[in-house]
Amino acid sequence: MKQQLLSIIRNILGINALDRKLETSMRLNAQLITNQHINNNPSINSINQVEYKVFSEWGDDGIIQYLTQKIPTKNRFFVEFGVENYQESNTRFLLTQSNWQGLILDGSSAHIAAIQSAHYYFKYDLTAVCAFITAENINQLFQQNNVPARVGLLSIDIDGNDYWVWKSIQSIDADIVITEYNSLFGNEIAITIPYQADFSRVQAHYSSLYWGASLPALCQLADEKGYAFMGCNNNANNAYFVKKEMLSYIPNLKPLSPQEGYKESRFRQSRDKNGNLTYLSNSDARKLISGMPVFDITKNQLITL
Repeated sequence: MKQQLLSIIRNILGINALDRKLETSMRLNAQLITNQHINNNPSINSINQVEYKVFSEWGDDGIIQYLTQKIPTKNRFFVEFGVENYQESNTRFLLTQSNWQGLILDGSSAHIAAIQSAHYYFKYDLTAVCAFITAENINQLFQQNNVPARVGLLSIDIDGNDYWVWKSIQSIDADIVITEYNSLFGNEIAITIPYQADFSRVQAHYSSLYWGASLPALCQLADEKGYAFMGCNNNANNAYFVKKEMLSYIPNLKPLSPQEGYKESRFRQSRDKNGNLTYLSNSDARKLISGMPVFDITKNQLITL
């Protein structure tokens, strides 16, 4: 047992040391890109022009840095849920580069323990909480963790009830909202999976392709909540929304319709019944989940894909 504990400690220390070196190197590169390409470029008219990756899965770090530098937020506080072990996330660079405060949530106690033992956890004002998020408990979680009524950024990525959870949020508002969308659901119909509190994409369909909401559904909800749709990242998994009263601070960026801003993903994450990746094209992936039930937001009824 003692040897096992020592091995675990050594692994954690090794990961943290490597993580620190990587963080320093990537931060310096990102600063160079920001200073030379973004801050000195008055012709930027799309969020895709400012993309770069530090800790985000794709180019979201650059988009987030650009928007948060342009928009004067009252509270430099973020909320992100569905962070896994926080190695790839939308807010970690915002935490370490811009010294924002934040609350992160994940349903895995192992992930939260890893975050709380990481080298950056004591250095910044970050709260990591283990919770399986539902439409019923999200506001209570915010209240329990003293989240301000207005935050700078909210990032939603739970691979399931994203639409329903965002719809249920009443206790806080945000200047910027990032939500994951399912590009396989297309750009014409406002649809989402039917709400199920314990939804799991792996259990809902073996392919792991049946989850979340279409971009039009999220844009419709955003409009109801007072947000404008500003576009999607190039890799087509995250949609960006900005409070309408903040648009004057980013005059070069124009609000888009779901059809104008829609991007189709190229990553291939379909799986077979044994959980192995099958690398299906989007057309074949859509066929695999055809017939699955979805909720049409506009018609307020269940339909099938």
